[in-house]
Amino acid sequence: MNIMEIRWHGRGGQGAKTASLLLADAAFMAGKYVQSFPEYGPERSGAPITAYNRISDERCSIHSNIYEPDYVVVVDETLLESVDVTAGLKEDGAIVINSAKSAEELRPLLKGYQGKVYTVDAGTLSRKHLGNYFPNTPMLAAIVAISECVEPDAFMKDMEEAYSHKFADKPQVIKGNLGCLEETMQSVKTQM
Repeated sequence: MNIMEIRWHGRGGQGAKTASLLLADAAFMAGKYVQSFPEYGPERSGAPITAYNRISDERCSIHSNIYEPDYVVVVDETLLESVDVTAGLKEDGAIVINSAKSAEELRPLLKGYQGKVYTVDAGTLSRKHLGNYFPNTPMLAAIVAISECVEPDAFMKDMEEAYSHKFADKPQVIKGNLGCLEETMQSVKTQM
């Protein structure tokens, strides 16, 4: 069975759980079997949270947390100093970090992880397209671009439908989110 496992690290209120759910919806619409579930510590804004995705071509009977992810998404780079975000991360996978810093600058914080490191300046991208700090939108686009868990054109089409339904009376929000997703998918920076 070919299962892709993704672990999200963020803080309450940053949208990591929402991004995990949106990724599951997009993969489901692409005909995949999906799981998306959060894990909370103290439930308050700003507290570290973890969310998970499993994406498979076949029905998956595994229903545990993800301990050896193929990909890790870090929505808040301050977690690099307090959470072992690379724990169990497969060397042939990748980590995607919301940061204006380069992958080379962040690698010393990754506890010896030798796999691929990608960075996305989600703050700049979300402020440009959405007018405020919403890091989950660019981080969602980044993991789709890097993991190829969903074909990019199908992902954009699904997101357009989802945003059009949710924000039917706010066309500027739809346009902003789609612009943010598209630019992020084209601008993810990597360091091997």
